[in-house]
Amino acid sequence: MFRIMTIAIGSDHAGFEYKEALKKWLETNGYSLKDFGTHSAEAADYADFAHPVAEAVENKTCDFGLLVCGSANGVAITANKHQGIRAAICWAEELAALARQHNDANVVCIPARFVSMDTAEKITGTFLTTAFEGGRHARRVGKISC
Repeated sequence: MFRIMTIAIGSDHAGFEYKEALKKWLETNGYSLKDFGTHSAEAADYADFAHPVAEAVENKTCDFGLLVCGSANGVAITANKHQGIRAAICWAEELAALARQHNDANVVCIPARFVSMDTAEKITGTFLTTAFEGGRHARRVGKISC
């Protein structure tokens, strides 16, 4: 049976424009979304949006998370404070594929100030369609949680 994947999405002001464009791209490609903000380009604190996205993935109300900010560092650091979250900063498709294949990453963090919108879409698509390889990587991922 086919199930629509639900994506938790969030950004600060620096990622707002990309978040809005990625929402449209995701909906066009058949994903369901839960938008945790921000809802404007006014200055906002990234942690206010990264925590709810991470919580939605952590408690399994969403399948994956997508966070966008200027560098992606702040949202990644914040999301990774949550047990069971493996947030990866990705600025290229190959990194998105490896984050999923080798690290079973469940939140992708995109640096809006350093990638084009086209690249952000490709990163997102690759991240959401790449499977975890398991095997020796599962043992390593199992050692991440404190």
